[in-house]
Amino acid sequence: MKQSAVEVRTARHSDMVDITNAINAALPTGFEGACVVFSLHTTAGITINENADPDVVNDMISFLDEMVPWNHPKFRHSEGNSAAHIKSSLVGFSQTIPVRQGRLALGTWQGVYLCEFDGPRTRRVDVRLINAAKPLE
Repeated sequence: MKQSAVEVRTARHSDMVDITNAINAALPTGFEGACVVFSLHTTAGITINENADPDVVNDMISFLDEMVPWNHPKFRHSEGNSAAHIKSSLVGFSQTIPVRQGRLALGTWQGVYLCEFDGPRTRRVDVRLINAAKPLE
């Protein structure tokens, strides 16, 4: 297993940054196996979604903001960022992606995103590679 880290700067309080190219750049040439992408933060998640139409990202952020409002009267967390913790848990903290010939084996319109819910910040994403024992045929 090999590992690396990708640094991601977010620009907004709620943001989705396409990190597909950064992850592909960290992959060894010709690698076959799987890539685990993991957020090292409790207020940022990792997801795979469409990377062709920016309205998808805007819709996702808008819906999550509506579903989990920033100032909910029942939140008790003293840092005031309970919404960010809930949103990142809903999105999830990791994705496992197949890798073929040193590239993420994503669908035509798919990209890997760091989902920021308490920014802007600089985030670290752990990237771990798992070698394929034998590729399926």
